[in-house]
Amino acid sequence: MKVGLLSPWFLAGLAALALPVYFHLLRKHKSTPVPFSSLMFFERRQQSSIQHRRLQYLLLFSLRTLLLLLLVLAFAGPYLVTTQAASSGGRRLILVAIDNSFSMRRDGLMEEARRQARSIIGGLRPADRAQVISFNRQVSLLGDPTSDQAELRAAIESIRPGDSRSSLSDLVRALGSVARSAGGPVEVHILSDFQKTSMPSGFAELALPAGVTLVPHPLEAGKISNWAVESVVAPARVDDRGKAKITATVAGFHTEAADIRASLLINGKVIESKVGAVPAGGRAVLSFGPVDVPHGANRCEVRIDGGDSFPADDRFLFAMERSDPVRILLVHEGRDTRSPNYFRTALEAASEATFRLETRTPQELSAVSPASFGFVVLANVSSLPKDFEGTLERYVREGGALLVAVGPSAAARGTIPVAGGAVQESRYASRQGERFLLVDWVDGAHPSIESANRWEGIKFYQVFRTEIEGARLLARLSDQTPVFLEKPVGEGRVLVLASTLDNISNDFPLHASFVPFVEKTARYLTGLDETPGSLTVDAFYPLRRVGGRGGVAEVFDPQGRRLLDLAETTSAPGFIVASEGFYEVRRSNGRRELIAANADRRESDFEMIAAETLKLWQGTGEPSAQGGGALPSQTRRRPLWWPVLLAALLAALAESVVAARYLTVSKEGA
Repeated sequence: MKVGLLSPWFLAGLAALALPVYFHLLRKHKSTPVPFSSLMFFERRQQSSIQHRRLQYLLLFSLRTLLLLLLVLAFAGPYLVTTQAASSGGRRLILVAIDNSFSMRRDGLMEEARRQARSIIGGLRPADRAQVISFNRQVSLLGDPTSDQAELRAAIESIRPGDSRSSLSDLVRALGSVARSAGGPVEVHILSDFQKTSMPSGFAELALPAGVTLVPHPLEAGKISNWAVESVVAPARVDDRGKAKITATVAGFHTEAADIRASLLINGKVIESKVGAVPAGGRAVLSFGPVDVPHGANRCEVRIDGGDSFPADDRFLFAMERSDPVRILLVHEGRDTRSPNYFRTALEAASEATFRLETRTPQELSAVSPASFGFVVLANVSSLPKDFEGTLERYVREGGALLVAVGPSAAARGTIPVAGGAVQESRYASRQGERFLLVDWVDGAHPSIESANRWEGIKFYQVFRTEIEGARLLARLSDQTPVFLEKPVGEGRVLVLASTLDNISNDFPLHASFVPFVEKTARYLTGLDETPGSLTVDAFYPLRRVGGRGGVAEVFDPQGRRLLDLAETTSAPGFIVASEGFYEVRRSNGRRELIAANADRRESDFEMIAAETLKLWQGTGEPSAQGGGALPSQTRRRPLWWPVLLAALLAALAESVVAARYLTVSKEGA
């Protein structure tokens, strides 16, 4: 048991204890004046004042001194430290944490981890409890704390290596929750290959929670050489011409210089092989193609002949899809020939084989289904057939897309199809000055604008002010009129351009930025750039926008099993790719997506954490006693300032009462 002070410098206030002494000694003898007719019969004499410099009212003096002393101590922040040593026979919780990350797939590594875990369980004392956990990026508790050896051994045998990367910081955070619920000392045994790449960026994230002691069990030592296909760059979608170029990076971790042979496989068939010279502990980039890509979704991979002890990372999966050009429907008035011509020219200039534009007038829409198109463009259309408009709205709500250009004809109907907004007024540029409006602000991060030179220099002669609830502003003119907006509708999206595409209300089609605007808008609305060729395991793949519902999306894992139940197919925002392989997404609009997943290549570097670092990590928690696993002592700090302050308050009350009594006696004596 120890006593300490949080702010010992407040003890300098003890000098104030001299004040009661000074005031109690500062007392003068006063004689009562007596009137007398003459002083001739009196003589002067000295009277000693020693007796007047003696302390009196000792009780009052003591109370005042005690009050000052208690106030000084209260501000100094006293506390009491109590130490309670845990008895060797007390109950403790033994955590056996087994790493089941991707790197644990090496031959014999998981078997060694299980063997050591069984040895730890076999050494439990009768009063001990144990719990088995597995960890990678996530921590899984395999049962509740128990003393049942059979149950613990079954939990150990159930652990299998996965495809996730290990994260020691996530493990430490989970240990904090376990320690709080344990209600006592926790001893955690970590069985892992302790890769350097599993360390967090800041060492402070590894600080062990209070009451937790760490016992590391490194499963291997030293640096192990390994070859891996680190990454592949390939187009996720190939146009109808079917040619693609693939680039692969081959990395060597702690390896000697060597020539590595790599092969490109499409749907299990070797298409091309290359040999690259990889420097010692370095990387080499190998290029394949251009190669012919078959129609449809293709399962591709780059594979090397690594010849090392870890073949799991000797391949890299990716998906490529070759399809016919995406059909785009543009609806325009019969007298408007400029809008479809400008739009078609821009599409063909950007990517001739990716999109195919089909034009219709409102009178030709009776047998047209929007679901067969990548997206729909309404170019200044005054009216639509009622059946088509209802079908168009359902199409957008289920994941389709729509671009609306508002002009005089569209303004005549007063509302914007599907988006539901109102066209309030037409705005003309003033005939004084420049006679046109320029763009004042744009959202440069939006895909439709990011490559369109921020719409600089585009002259708008006529725009239409629209009021669309819930729309996101993408561009604004110098008179603060919104000119480009986006609104999510169900699972789909609607873009609204508050002007035309015909070079009459603006000169946008004459600018070079019109081509990237049309191309990027087409890719954005069709989602061509949203499907990646490959993802890293543990990544999130979105199926719909936050809170979105409507379209059905079925997901199948690499084994062909459904990942989502019936309710989740219409409501789940997405899913986690939990293992390597190919995932397939089937949507209600007929669209199919193939996604490849690969383990994080940081798991391919087997360099271990330095032994000194592991010792430092152990030191961040409570030190364990030397000897047979004795539990660490527990210290508690109990603050004492509030009882000291309460005593000071009582002393102040007592001082007031005693001082009042002495004052009354003095007045009566006078």
